[in-house]
Amino acid sequence: MKLLTPQLHTALRANAISRRAGDASGAVFDPVPLVKLFNPLGVATWLATELDEDCDTLFGLADLGFGCPELGCFSLAEIGTLRLPFGLRIERDLLFETGFSLSVWSEWARRAGSILWAETLLRRAVQTGTAPELPLS
Repeated sequence: MKLLTPQLHTALRANAISRRAGDASGAVFDPVPLVKLFNPLGVATWLATELDEDCDTLFGLADLGFGCPELGCFSLAEIGTLRLPFGLRIERDLLFETGFSLSVWSEWARRAGSILWAETLLRRAVQTGTAPELPLS
């Protein structure tokens, strides 16, 4: 599976350009993640909001399963070269959609200890139509 479609590539690049423009003008830029990459055999998960002009460096939230998700940059090429048992590779979640900004994801994942647990809590909040409570630090 190709990790980024041309549409995702374009949208991620547009976010990177918007962030630079916002940084120059002092505006706050807090986009929603556009793509979720994951290890189908483990807990490693990446939520990306931007793609740098080198077309390799993604920016977003990374969770390798150690209980401390982090905002930062990660390499699309490196993620794409990972080989897992049974011939599997890192995959893109084809059904991933979110209305929550990266800062919301980051805060929830940090407090919950993982992107996966944060995703469960955020989904429950949306389904019940209640204001979600952040997990305790």
